[in-house]
Amino acid sequence: MASNVLANTWTLTKVRVRLAMRNRTFLFFSLFMPLGFLFFFVMVFSKGDSPWTAFILGSILTMTVMGSFWGLSVQLVTFRETGILRRFRLAPVGAGPMLASSILANYILVVPSAAIEILVTKWGLHMQSWGNLWAMFLLITVGSAAFSAFGLIVASVTNTMQETQVINQIIWTAFLFLSGATVPLARFPHWIQGASLFIPATYLATGLQFAATNLATLSEIATDFVALALGLLVAFEISRQLFRWEPEAKVPGRAKLWVLAALVPFVAFGIYENVAGHRLNRIRQDFQLLDTREAPAPPSDVH
Repeated sequence: MASNVLANTWTLTKVRVRLAMRNRTFLFFSLFMPLGFLFFFVMVFSKGDSPWTAFILGSILTMTVMGSFWGLSVQLVTFRETGILRRFRLAPVGAGPMLASSILANYILVVPSAAIEILVTKWGLHMQSWGNLWAMFLLITVGSAAFSAFGLIVASVTNTMQETQVINQIIWTAFLFLSGATVPLARFPHWIQGASLFIPATYLATGLQFAATNLATLSEIATDFVALALGLLVAFEISRQLFRWEPEAKVPGRAKLWVLAALVPFVAFGIYENVAGHRLNRIRQDFQLLDTREAPAPPSDVH
């Protein structure tokens, strides 16, 4: 039984990868657009081999990984509305393999994009060091799976494409602007910094930024990994329970409250970090250290 599930999951994964590779829009948004943002941000905010180049790389990697959230939710709803999921159901495939194949296929596509971004930043934009590659790989892996699962929840609880896009836009905006992925978290007022610790994207963004700059500690990376891994497990199970094959099947309004359950791990981490943790202090200290590294040395007095 287990071997059949694995075989079905892998077969569906290969199908999903082939479909994505034929989509030029997917290639543009997953590869060329992040590279465009990378060059733009480095030219505007970084100078030469400034440590800010590595920090910007962490932000771009965050956006690339979080793209899983938007892409998979829209794709799954499209499959359901056009009847493609109904065809998959004719085969002996359950909801679990279908959702797992979505996550795995997305991961297979995200890793090369992330690798290209790292190589371009190192060799083309003269990043000072490689950063902590193992930490970045770990966070990209668990982050890609977690945000894919979050996207699958949205697809499971929405009934139309219009509803999916509205919910996606609201959540995506919060992820993008309150996590530090665009504006460094240390630049926000302290109350926004505290609120950001309840958002899944914060653990990905700050982890990748400070892994890329070699400022992340082992305990911080472990915290980011555990938070995202717990979010992945909860989100996957919720999406599996609410999964629908038929476009005629509608989700009742109260079932959508299950989406809040996916935030439980981050609520727990957020409360701990705000009450007894040191994460925000570390973020502020690391941000100040980057500013110090960038600042030119004061001129010496010459008589």
